[in-house]
Amino acid sequence: MPLLEALPKLISWAIPLIILAVIILPQAIRILREYERGVIFRLGKLLGAKGPGLIFLIPIVDRMVRMDLRVVTISVEKQEVMTRDNVPVTVDAVVYFRVIDPQAAVVKVENFLKATSLMSQTTLRSVLGQAPLDDLLSQRESINLKLQEIIDRQTEPWGVKVTAVEVKDVALPDTMKRAMAKQAEAERERRAKIVNAEGEFQAAEKMVQAAAMMSKEPIALQLRFLQTMREISSEHNTTTFLPVPIDLFAPFKKSEPPKP
Repeated sequence: MPLLEALPKLISWAIPLIILAVIILPQAIRILREYERGVIFRLGKLLGAKGPGLIFLIPIVDRMVRMDLRVVTISVEKQEVMTRDNVPVTVDAVVYFRVIDPQAAVVKVENFLKATSLMSQTTLRSVLGQAPLDDLLSQRESINLKLQEIIDRQTEPWGVKVTAVEVKDVALPDTMKRAMAKQAEAERERRAKIVNAEGEFQAAEKMVQAAAMMSKEPIALQLRFLQTMREISSEHNTTTFLPVPIDLFAPFKKSEPPKP
């Protein structure tokens, strides 16, 4: 009977304790995943980063900022850039980075995502503005590495590691596209003329060598003459030709014109 009399008192004490536990326990216990870290402040003072796993906090006294250590991708908005050779282009890029120092990412910068995005935009305009258009179109890999190096150096004090930067698209004005098409066409024509001239030059060299060989061996000229006759007779059956020895024209070649 005394137990029954004390039961209402126990219930009256237990209900507030249960309510207090329901309110306090979620604030006192945190569970962090493998890719998360918790930066803990106690009365405004930095204690350090903890996790992953189960984290115990002092309610009201401790405050935890959850940080994600996975690679984050941000898209840099399209930027109007004037290249070194005064060509206006529109470019955009993608930046890959991750947090390697959660404490610095919380303490040394207000919003590391926004800060990294703005830093990427300004660096993109600065670097591409120093490069000529030809390098921007053909040396894309070296420009990406240069962008990564500069952005990574600027964001290192914030505990952010830039792993890659990729320039996605380079949009040219229509007038520049037409000019580049004309330039490419003119370049192809120039190469075609050079190849044709080289072919004619090589053919002329071979003909000179053949003439020199025939002058040393007169029988070679007669064999060539007979081969030509055979080719004409096989291709043009209705053609009649009469071979005339070239020696008949020798006196005419050697004779000099009469003097006035």
